[in-house]
Amino acid sequence: MEPDFINLTEENLAQEHLCCIIRSKKPHPGVEAKRQWLAARLKEGHVFRKLDAKAVVFIEYAPLETAWVPIVGDNYIYLYCLWVDGGCKGKGYGRSLMESCLADAKRQGRSGICMLGAKKQKAWLSDQAFAKKFGFEAVDTAGDEYELLALSFDGTVPQFAPNAKKLAIESPELTICYSMQCPFIPQRVEAVRRYCEERGVPLSLIPVDTLQKAKELPCVFNNWAVFYGGRFVTVNQLDASGIERILKKGS
Repeated sequence: MEPDFINLTEENLAQEHLCCIIRSKKPHPGVEAKRQWLAARLKEGHVFRKLDAKAVVFIEYAPLETAWVPIVGDNYIYLYCLWVDGGCKGKGYGRSLMESCLADAKRQGRSGICMLGAKKQKAWLSDQAFAKKFGFEAVDTAGDEYELLALSFDGTVPQFAPNAKKLAIESPELTICYSMQCPFIPQRVEAVRRYCEERGVPLSLIPVDTLQKAKELPCVFNNWAVFYGGRFVTVNQLDASGIERILKKGS
């Protein structure tokens, strides 16, 4: 039997749970912020497709033209996230979701699909080894660590925007750029703010709240980017130990 998947729409967005965070019906600031972000994105062709169950099984992608990432390319789809967690692994859900994305892109007459990757898998990025099984390959790099992966249907390839390859800012203090694309972000922002306030660590938090800001970022970006000492550090969302490692390494 084929699994039942549904797409979030303007009509069902308020009722459907966002499977990034599995919770009761109690309001959650990150989930509500994500709903608001999605409400505007769905009108732009953004797709959030999930298993019709209370489970962490979903894919999220958008036309590259309106995707909040500093990547350029003609007629591509950008894959933000493909996630299958817990007891749902090993049931073919990831393959079904990826195949639905590929079919959708071909239906739209797209040139291909791209996603952010790294030479070493990052905790907050989709499984690139899985993507490579479908033919995704590195087509561009930013620094020594990050890669742009793409599956091209017509031989054309996207690229990181020139500004994304700067990987540097003028300010030396801990700086975090973030969007509300991920429902974990509000609690991460608050945790970082609290940690830095308690320890007197200078901190700059920069909300990426427009498409233009996202496209002009001086680094790779999926929904979060960290700088320290003027240098880009990571796309991984931080906890206390992560902050301490960055501060220690940069001191």
